[in-house]
Amino acid sequence: MGRPDLNRRQLLAAAGGLAVAGSFGFAALGSGADALASGADTRVRYWNLFSGGDGANMIAMLDAFRKEHPDIAVKDSTLQWGNPFYTKLAMAAAGNRAPELGVMHVGRVAGFSPGRLLDPWDVDLLAEYGVRQEDFNPALWGRGVIDGKLYALPLDIHVQLCFYRKDVLKKADLLGEDGRMIPVTSTDEWFDVLKRAKAVQKKGLQTIGLWTNDQNFQWWFFVAFYTQLGGQWFNDDNTEVLFDADKATQVLEFLRQHVTDGYVIPGAPTGEQFINGAPFTWEGNWSVPVFSGAQLDYGATPLPAVFGKQATHAESHAFVLPHQAGRGGATNEAAHQLAAYVVQHAQQWAAGGHIPAYTPTLATDAYRELTPQNEYVSAMDHQATEPKVWFAGSTGVLAQDLGPVVVSSTMGSAKPDAVARRMKDRLTKLLASKNPMDGSTAAQGGAAA
Repeated sequence: MGRPDLNRRQLLAAAGGLAVAGSFGFAALGSGADALASGADTRVRYWNLFSGGDGANMIAMLDAFRKEHPDIAVKDSTLQWGNPFYTKLAMAAAGNRAPELGVMHVGRVAGFSPGRLLDPWDVDLLAEYGVRQEDFNPALWGRGVIDGKLYALPLDIHVQLCFYRKDVLKKADLLGEDGRMIPVTSTDEWFDVLKRAKAVQKKGLQTIGLWTNDQNFQWWFFVAFYTQLGGQWFNDDNTEVLFDADKATQVLEFLRQHVTDGYVIPGAPTGEQFINGAPFTWEGNWSVPVFSGAQLDYGATPLPAVFGKQATHAESHAFVLPHQAGRGGATNEAAHQLAAYVVQHAQQWAAGGHIPAYTPTLATDAYRELTPQNEYVSAMDHQATEPKVWFAGSTGVLAQDLGPVVVSSTMGSAKPDAVARRMKDRLTKLLASKNPMDGSTAAQGGAAA
């Protein structure tokens, strides 16, 4: 594709400027056995971004791998989440100091100069360790494929959910015979549900937590409902903007109505209000351990299909191979073996609320018994994702540009139709802009499966 050479200035610009460069001094937090000091034959350095409960679950899976494979020493390092992580990973790959294995959000792969900063997976080698394409959702697997090569091996999807309190909804007669929230198929039905729940809820609480002033959550909700309406972003060649301002306006008006009808207290803490008795909150599945830990009587479904089509926002943690000059040999094979092992042993990972990408896991009795995970596992088949372009992906340029304008509509400082037009103008500019990583536009970059 004739991409220019990468240099340090491009990488720093891509990650947000020189201010980010100062973060290179942050410490990588290693855990587990020190690979350098072990007597293992092969060492795998593994960089990830998992902290908190996810970090504990990942360490447990790594320790299980170490126990079964004492000949492979795993040196795992947890780095600060967000742009600092991606910047450090890019610098290491460009400087030939990259680890054997890393983790990325799959939505960021197209912008990470695959083929230059990322090496492709050897799918035949993965198959030798039990990981095959047919064991994954086709759309999810395809998101990791660039120019016909697999660059991201999915570990999970993490989705936006509608959490509901069963004790409140029971009073409002909003539970079905199966004990779950009644299905909703239109905006009118959804606001009727909110009205009935509000009538029986505790006073002083909001009816639903909606993260109204958070640009990331508002962007994720927008993507979900815009997808429900069948909204498109660009044509297949990424040369033309197909964004539908009328459909976008419908979504923005829907989000805004939660505030104007008094179901949301802008700025109120979402999870805390839910724990204290608010009937609903829309949150990521990573809140499952929090709400289960609080011993709430609750359920969780994908975001309601108010526009007639099921779709909820989904991102994916995926294993990647940061570029190494001369990658190969025992360390590369061990990286494939480690990633394949973790992907196939993700029951522990599901405890954190994530939906394992390896579909045989979803068919096990152990997974089917997980609640509320078994209520929202269908989200795997109804993923609403950002377009596959260099400026998309978790906390990427697209979310940073459009998230704040969605917030302005939801909060009432701008009219929905004006915001929709502004979003289309911004998408037009982004489509013509160049990826700082390699100087290519979305049309020039490799994004097709």
